[in-house]
Amino acid sequence: MVGSNSKSDISFAGTFASSAFAACFAEICTIPLDTAKVRLQLQKKGIAGDGIGMGLPKYRGMLGTVGTIAKEEGLASLWKGIVPGLHRQCLYGGLRIGLYEPIKNLYVGENFVGDVPLTTKILAGLTTGGLAIAVANPTDLVKVRLQAEGKLAAGVPRRYSGALNAYSTIIKQEGVRALWTGIGPNVARNAIINAAELASYDQVKQTILKIPGFTDNVLTHLLSGLGAGFFAVCIGSPVDVVKSRMMGDPSYTSTIDCFVKTLKNDGPLAFYKGFIPNFGRLGSWNVIMFLTLEQAKKFVKSMESP
Repeated sequence: MVGSNSKSDISFAGTFASSAFAACFAEICTIPLDTAKVRLQLQKKGIAGDGIGMGLPKYRGMLGTVGTIAKEEGLASLWKGIVPGLHRQCLYGGLRIGLYEPIKNLYVGENFVGDVPLTTKILAGLTTGGLAIAVANPTDLVKVRLQAEGKLAAGVPRRYSGALNAYSTIIKQEGVRALWTGIGPNVARNAIINAAELASYDQVKQTILKIPGFTDNVLTHLLSGLGAGFFAVCIGSPVDVVKSRMMGDPSYTSTIDCFVKTLKNDGPLAFYKGFIPNFGRLGSWNVIMFLTLEQAKKFVKSMESP
């Protein structure tokens, strides 16, 4: 179990199912904040105002962006990308969390006793995050493309009619390889964020449980989840911005090109664009996901126990 240093007490299939379920539930609850984050990250200086209000940014702040999208495009637009988002969480969430304990145990060795070092937890998180997103990249690409599409002028057709149409259209128009667009920054982002989330959750939980009066309960899971979300956003925000821009705008030729152009045109603070919605999203996502995961694992353990 994430946060323990013993061998996992449920099967890999049980861990995978619990992780996928917890990740999907967190995704449904928090995707409006993710849609706001993507729009803020894709917004560029000077051209963001849509010709209104002297070039003022169209989207301002997390709640302002959520409000603008809901007002202009309808409430349902905040859940744009939920179908590929759930595809992504089943694959990515299930693999990165499900593999974390086995990989961590592989790194420390079979006969290891005591607290697993933080460096090993980070290494295990980097490994499972990178492996999982390499499999799930197409789902991430489709999710970002659907979220990036704002309100269209009258008579202008939507680029994609839905998630499955987006997969087939991208393959038809751009080739199968296009589904792995942005794989470089995406592997970097997800390996880093996964390590920050799982290793910090593991570490914070381990530390809290050593404080007198604290037990392995909902409060501990809540505090550990918030800590995991905060570390993940601080560390992962720059690669997250580059990933969103590369997936949402095909004019960038490479990760370096996107990084340099963003730095030159929008300044260093652009890499922390959408920091508040990103923390609102990842902080709440981690709290919901880890709380759900701990309960789902308890349920699976009771089902698997003879």
